[in-house]
Amino acid sequence: MRGAVLHYDKDQDYGYINGVDGKRYFFVRNDLNQGAALVSGTLVEFQPDDGTARNIVAVSSTTISSSPGGQLGRTDENQSTRSTGLWAYFGNTVSLNYFNFNGRARRKEFWGFWLCFNLVLVTLLGFGILVNLAINGFGINAGRTSIGFLPAVVFLLAFGLPWIALTVRRLHDIGLSGWLVLICFIPVIGEAVLLVFGLIESQVGENPWGQVPAGVRV
Repeated sequence: MRGAVLHYDKDQDYGYINGVDGKRYFFVRNDLNQGAALVSGTLVEFQPDDGTARNIVAVSSTTISSSPGGQLGRTDENQSTRSTGLWAYFGNTVSLNYFNFNGRARRKEFWGFWLCFNLVLVTLLGFGILVNLAINGFGINAGRTSIGFLPAVVFLLAFGLPWIALTVRRLHDIGLSGWLVLICFIPVIGEAVLLVFGLIESQVGENPWGQVPAGVRV
């Protein structure tokens, strides 16, 4: 059968191929023959075996991916590679996935969001300190007002829901119930648990919450 490489995660050594039959097939490096390329969109031939691809051979460098009806197009590949930086993880989380408590979120998405979130928060806090000092004329009473911290407070309130949704999807990705996110609200313990949730590797293949997401390139 022919198909196209949708995604390959070299860190965890597995990926997916979109077959011409419209189905998605799981593979690992050992399934590759004759130096088959691992670049998304590479046309390959393979032997389907109960949802997995065996004896994969690259036959062309044409960039394609499967679409409904057994035809090959670009839809799935564009969805997995349209973003190219850490800020894209943050942007996707607070826009497309703002209310999304379904599916899975890889470690890269989780930590990409938190890195950008904390950078913005620190910037707003620094801005707030400067505003408070300016309001009080940089005098000895400069610490008596906190109005400058209002943007930081608004930011925290606005993006509280998407980080909860992201954590739920991260739990799904490691095979746990999203309700465990409630542990993260326990002082001190919650912070340590959140760190652990963010470090655990994704479950390989499909679990009750779907396939491993392809993520974005960084």
